Amino acid sequence: MANLKDIRRRISSVKNTQQITKAMKMIAAVKLRKAQDQILAARPYAQELISVIANLALHGETKYHPLLVRRKIKNGRVFVVTSDRGQCGGYNANIIRQTEHFLKEKKETFQDLKVCFIGKKGYEYFNKKLDEKRVGHYYEGVMGEPHFEHALKIADELMDEYTQAKLDHVFFVYNEFKSAMNQHVVVETLLPVRAKAEEQALSKVDYLYEPSKKDVLSALLPKHIRIQVYRILLEASSSEHGARMTAMDNASKNAAEMIDKLTLIANRVRQAAITTELMEIVGGAEALKA
Repeated sequence: MANLKDIRRRISSVKNTQQITKAMKMIAAVKLRKAQDQILAARPYAQELISVIANLALHGETKYHPLLVRRKIKNGRVFVVTSDRGQCGGYNANIIRQTEHFLKEKKETFQDLKVCFIGKKGYEYFNKKLDEKRVGHYYEGVMGEPHFEHALKIADELMDEYTQAKLDHVFFVYNEFKSAMNQHVVVETLLPVRAKAEEQALSKVDYLYEPSKKDVLSALLPKHIRIQVYRILLEASSSEHGARMTAMDNASKNAAEMIDKLTLIANRVRQAAITTELMEIVGGAEALKA
């Protein structure tokens, strides 16, 4: 059994760790509140855009804009949205596992399916595991604090490649925010727009367009792509902070349990030492009497 000094040192070490995890939980809670407000504000606008695009897709208006065109599946991109830092439970592991399953499933479908990365953890994992030809661009420094400018850059690059027929499909793998304790991994089709729209079609009512369908679509579709990318980044950011807050809360509770166990062991060791000393004193006294 360890001596009393070692046990007390361990208790002190665990208490220091507990202070760190409590502080990290508080920081994550503050960041989560801000990110949650942002995603709740962005969702309604994003959903309404999807509703309008859904109706366009249902009425077969693909001839008015190249982002609505479907081509033969050849080249694809999978964007893996993870965090830059760890200590957030199974947040990154769940995304990586889902991505691996998706890549295996689509292996025979695409001639060229590259994996791009938003978040350091996903890049570090797949950069070592995948063939060099399948590793796409890594967008560094986005997940620290996502801004609309980040989404604008990513969306515009994707739209340029898609309209030039360099890409046929674009997928995003990310955690959709439900609550601080609940995040759901989603594989979402961003391009072609029509594929995403048909999945979420809300009605079959057509619209009247002014000045024309072509002009409306030319203005609306790029905004749709940009806001969807921004929404995905906000979903992932909220999920990350929620997962980290939950993980740090669990770590703090585990530290408290460990402190209680170590304190109990320390008390037993101290009591055993006192008992041994008393027995030695009694034994010495008996020896003197003899």
